[in-house]
Formats: sequence, C-alpha cells, structure tokens
Amino acid sequence: MTECRRRRRYGRRALALSAAAMGMVAVAALPASAADLSPREVMADCASGAGKCTFNDPRFGAAYLGNYKRVSDELHNCTSSDATQSMSWSDTVGSSDTAGVTISVGGKIEGIIDVSVQANYSHTWSSSHSETSTLGMTVKPGEVGWISRAQVMRNVSGTWQTHYDSPKAGHYYWYVGDTITGPAPNGTDGVHNAVVVKTRPMTGAEKASCSTRKAKVFRSVN
Repeated sequence: MTECRRRRRYGRRALALSAAAMGMVAVAALPASAADLSPREVMADCASGAGKCTFNDPRFGAAYLGNYKRVSDELHNCTSSDATQSMSWSDTVGSSDTAGVTISVGGKIEGIIDVSVQANYSHTWSSSHSETSTLGMTVKPGEVGWISRAQVMRNVSGTWQTHYDSPKAGHYYWYVGDTITGPAPNGTDGVHNAVVVKTRPMTGAEKASCSTRKAKVFRSVN
C-alpha cells in the first residue's frame, strides 16, 4: 500500500470518527422526551431535591375570578320574620398544576417558581392565599343562608428543567411543560375578589328540626 493510499484511508476513518462524535454531542444536547419519565416523576424530584430544577420562561395568563365556594357556617331562620346576624368567614385558596402535584407553602416547588417569577416580573409569587373577615347577612323566614367567596386566580406557564448528577431514564436533563393555577393579588388585571351572601329554601328535614330547637334562629356547623 502506497503512502498516499494509507493517508486517504486514515483520513476517511478520522472523518467518520469525528462525525460520530459530533452526532453524540448533538443527541446529548437535545431536550429529552418525557415519554419515559412522567411529569409527575419530574415534579416529585424537583420537590424532593433529587433533581436540580429551574422553572424557565414563566408566562402569566390573564387574571379571572375563580369559582364561588362556601366559607361560613349556615344560618337557618326558623322564625316568621327576617333574621339578621353578623357571620365570620375564612377562606384559603391553594395552587394546582397540570401534573396534579400539590404545591405547598414553603416547599421547594413554590420557591423555584417564586425565584423565576421575581427574576422575570420583579414581584413575588405565592402558592396560597388566606383571608378571614365578618359580614352581616339577612335570611328570610324558612330559608338557609351562608357566605360564599371567589378568589382572583391566574395561570403561570413555563418549562421545568431538571438536571441529575447521574443519568435518569438515560438522560441527565429532562424538560417538562407545566401550567400552574394559583391565587393572584386582589385587583390583578382589574379583577377583584368577591364575597356574597347566598340563600336557599329549607328542606323538609330542616323545617322539622326547627320545632325541636329552643332557639328559633341557629347556625349549623360548617
């Protein structure tokens, strides 16, 4: 074999090895598919610290008023005239995400999202909001009244990036898109929290229970 032919052969081999190496780098740099590691597993590793996680490119959706829910005891009016009373109420609204993971106050998930939101929007993010107050309510004879409240809510969407010290399911990095629904400050995007009094007619059983009670106006346990 001539010197020229040997050089051509070694040149082709070096080029092939170089191309293979470049192919391996390209594969390793691509985001991993979430087909082998579920979003819930990724989120669990973020929450436990098993994975080094960031919440990238957070994007807020428009604020909206959430569903009403009962936040007080019930007032049963067993009298023949209107009953007016001041009722206390309390409400706590939490957050949820598309993977169904609970986002707890003070947990790693809340902290990671808050860091990302502060970096991009210069304000804090909270996974929960609690509020307590009192409200005067009037209930007509033969009716039941209670207080309901709706919280301003907002979605924040982004991508979880998780880095493992050792490969998990064949990859060092996993990427999972997620949308978190949580409480927003009152007045966000012009939307305000709402507290209302709701009533309904007593059931037959409730009317019957009125005659067995000494007090004609009473509150039931929430």
